[in-house]
Amino acid sequence: MSQLDIALIPLLSDNYAYLLRDPKTGTVAVVDPAEADPVAARIEAGPGRLDLILNTHHHGDHIGGNEALKARYGAAVVGPAADRHRIASLDRGLVEGDRVAVGAAEAEVFETPGHTSGHIALWFPESHALFAGDTLFALGCGRLFEGTPAEMWSSLLKLRRLPDDTRVYCGHEYTQSNARFAVTVEPDNAALAARAAEIDALRGRGEPTIPSTLDVEKRTNPFLRADDPATQAAVGMAGADPAAVFAEIRGRKDRA
Repeated sequence: MSQLDIALIPLLSDNYAYLLRDPKTGTVAVVDPAEADPVAARIEAGPGRLDLILNTHHHGDHIGGNEALKARYGAAVVGPAADRHRIASLDRGLVEGDRVAVGAAEAEVFETPGHTSGHIALWFPESHALFAGDTLFALGCGRLFEGTPAEMWSSLLKLRRLPDDTRVYCGHEYTQSNARFAVTVEPDNAALAARAAEIDALRGRGEPTIPSTLDVEKRTNPFLRADDPATQAAVGMAGADPAAVFAEIRGRKDRA
């Protein structure tokens, strides 16, 4: 096994792609390239090759650079098998429990429906890295375009079970707006208040808020805390089914 070098690439207005390099083999992959040119520029600046394109779901702001990067570098496109009909360039489809290698580093695949029906997340345990796409954001979660609250809650629980030191690499720089909403849900959460202040400082300096960690998210992200008594009490749903609490929080965010 190997620990990846991970570089963040800002794309579009608020997207992130991630360039992964295995130092043992030199193998290079990119996660969710929304557009090709900024990714290619980063590749040409150093490592000069691209072997794999990893997609978490089919939305255009995650696969928009696939075909141009594939044509330029000969990279294989790997993504959710359920989205084979929606990712035209897909070479290998992944399902729950599959593993995908970036050189000597290997990821476990989780199916995480909710934002889309075919969404997956990729966990590289040796690198302590989770590429969550639009399922889990720092202090948030994806809008439910194709899934139910119960499906999304189940998907989030899969990710929440990973080790606390897991770094969360998500698809967008939404953290500051997510924080503003989160404090309306849990105004008495001291850890959340401190995190919100930290985020404001980072964004004030023009710095990314990604990656977060699962430890931080478990203490501050209301969408991961729908079964926590304090969160349930804060939304007036003490003792309720966590999926229903999650649905209430997601509904509030959608209306915010």
